[in-house]
Amino acid sequence: MPGPTPDTVDPSPFQPKTADAVIVGGGIIGASIALELAERGLSVTLCEKGVIAGEQSSRNWGWVRLSRRDPREIELMAASIRLWEGMAKRVNSDVGYRQCGIVVPFYSRSFKRENEAWLEHIKGTQHRVTAIDHASVRALVPDMNLDHDGGLYSPADGRAEPQKAAPAIARAAKAIGATILTNCAVTEIETGAGSVCGVVTEQGRIATKRVIVAGGAWSRLLLRGAGVTLPQLKVLNSVARTQPVEGGPDITVRGPGFSVRRRSDGGYTVSTLASNVYDLTPDSFRFLKPFLPALRLEWSSLKPRIGKRFIDEWRDMRPVKAGEVSAFERTRILDPAPNTKMIDLAMARLAEAFPVFQGAEVVQRWAGYIDVTPDAVPVISSIDAICGLVVATGFSGHGFGLGPGAGRLAADLVTGARPVVDPFAFRFSRFSDGSRIVPLTGV
Repeated sequence: MPGPTPDTVDPSPFQPKTADAVIVGGGIIGASIALELAERGLSVTLCEKGVIAGEQSSRNWGWVRLSRRDPREIELMAASIRLWEGMAKRVNSDVGYRQCGIVVPFYSRSFKRENEAWLEHIKGTQHRVTAIDHASVRALVPDMNLDHDGGLYSPADGRAEPQKAAPAIARAAKAIGATILTNCAVTEIETGAGSVCGVVTEQGRIATKRVIVAGGAWSRLLLRGAGVTLPQLKVLNSVARTQPVEGGPDITVRGPGFSVRRRSDGGYTVSTLASNVYDLTPDSFRFLKPFLPALRLEWSSLKPRIGKRFIDEWRDMRPVKAGEVSAFERTRILDPAPNTKMIDLAMARLAEAFPVFQGAEVVQRWAGYIDVTPDAVPVISSIDAICGLVVATGFSGHGFGLGPGAGRLAADLVTGARPVVDPFAFRFSRFSDGSRIVPLTGV
């Protein structure tokens, strides 16, 4: 079964010869950067090898949350929520954004302690996330059949529709002058004297002094061609969409072994939480050392396997000879098969917690590759070794909600504006400057 179909974005009619900035990647990060830069008066060209939001930006859960964020992402997420609140008006289109709230029931003592420890990171701030008692959780989700000792509640958190959001943002960028190219792979970033000087696409060359790589799971491969080593791996997560369900919760719920959020069509997006497939690839061994702390923490939630992805990525890493088709052209959209067993398990656990889902029809299943970094924190950073090169990738499954804020921060770095938040935690150099690289627990 193919993945979700994002809303259509009609591409611009031609590729320009020059641009103030070229963005590689048409997911929510790339689209948000394009809108930001176009609003600031730059001539912008966004190149997407497939369709806008064809990969993870249309395949994610659709959560817009501050709760349980890695502490390093909290202020950026707060900035992003402020942007989400005005997004429909800004892009003149409904992106499905609703502040429905998110509740996380404390279904075990250890899980309660983990969440209470997380709350220390926002103590003394204005962020509206709090621990609530059993009765308060019951009032929010009266039909939930789940033993719990209270929960975490974030009324300002919400949801948006992945198939609508990035396309709407891209269309808005195009409407104010950005060039949006689809089925147009960037195959090379050109540099000279330590600076960006252009990109090569399958349609020809674009001269530019600024390139922003927002290619998600493809960023590692493109940057490798420019001599930049980004420690990035891929993890596969599977998702289901149900038919409309009468009487289901409006609030988003993270339960034991499942997540569920209402969709604008009345159905629900459901996913497992603790089981992600990890395809072993040559990079699994190249980056074993930086990823080892993360693997130790998350090993119980990973299902490693070796198969065709190992051969595919080994082939993709080979230098492309003249006349050969690049990996970016060969695979327009990563559309992996979902793990049906994991989805069925999530649906079973959901039905146990919410009897209204017993017998709910699953009308679509899909999977997507999440681009992860060793500390599960994105890179939103200039590259010191190459003037004019900015990277916005490695969002580790957190990118949809962060998209508008990350787009603004990346645009600030491109234009030299005052950053919307301190970018220090997202710097690329953290992988080589001796910093301790490890995911923070309890998020």
